[in-house]
Amino acid sequence: MTENASIPPEKPSPAAQKEGWRENLRFFGTVLLIAFVIRSLVFGLFNIPSESMLPRLLVGDYLLVSKWPYGYSRHSFVFGLIQFDGRILAQEPQRGDVVVFRAPPENKVDYIKRLIGLPGDVVEIRSGQVILNGKPVPRVPMDDFLKPISANSQCEPQPFLNTPVAEILPDGHEVCRYRRFRETLPNGKSYAVLDLGDIAKDNVAPTVVPEGHYFMMGDNRDNSLDSRFSPDEGGIGMVPEENLIGRAAFTYFSTDGSANWLLPWTWLGAMRPSRIGEGF
Repeated sequence: MTENASIPPEKPSPAAQKEGWRENLRFFGTVLLIAFVIRSLVFGLFNIPSESMLPRLLVGDYLLVSKWPYGYSRHSFVFGLIQFDGRILAQEPQRGDVVVFRAPPENKVDYIKRLIGLPGDVVEIRSGQVILNGKPVPRVPMDDFLKPISANSQCEPQPFLNTPVAEILPDGHEVCRYRRFRETLPNGKSYAVLDLGDIAKDNVAPTVVPEGHYFMMGDNRDNSLDSRFSPDEGGIGMVPEENLIGRAAFTYFSTDGSANWLLPWTWLGAMRPSRIGEGF
């Protein structure tokens, strides 16, 4: 009695193997193309590295940025893969928009600020209050902002400002207290800003926003290098229209910085779920 010999599987022909590789390349190429189109034309991703937009944005917030509201320039495209001058499908942003843009003059780093002045506007700042086209922007005191202290957001006293040291609330949470105000622009856009004390840029002479440019400011008025500062002063000056990348849409993730990315069990405790889904 003889045993049946096992039949070895048939080896794919070289032509079939080559076609299989082509199919895999087509699949991955399609995935990359779709990702490129979405990231360039629909939504971008941005994380908050500084406190210049307190109280609305904390260090460790991650945002989706809508790409289509202002049209597209070469700065819209991932890795700058498509280069051209000017802007296509351009639409005018609105005062009060929270805008992500490529920071002049180097045009290498993305910044996020609030748009205050449109082309042709006259922007003045007097004792910390914005004067827009000769009319003071209403600035009403609010309750103090209590910034939660975390691994990525400390309370660092600044001697030249009225910044307090950290304090502990009755519930045991450690916070840093800041003076907070509500501004309301002429178009009705309202938002909170912080004022820590008196700095030189609390007073800025009347400045006309040039055609094709915008005047941007951080909501944390005493901790933001923005359009009040010229490039020679370490700021950005007026932001050209083609530098606009998109409008902040909502927070899709937030972390207090305490997680160790190599230790997955620490991720959940570092999340700030109450901030996820916040819009603008």
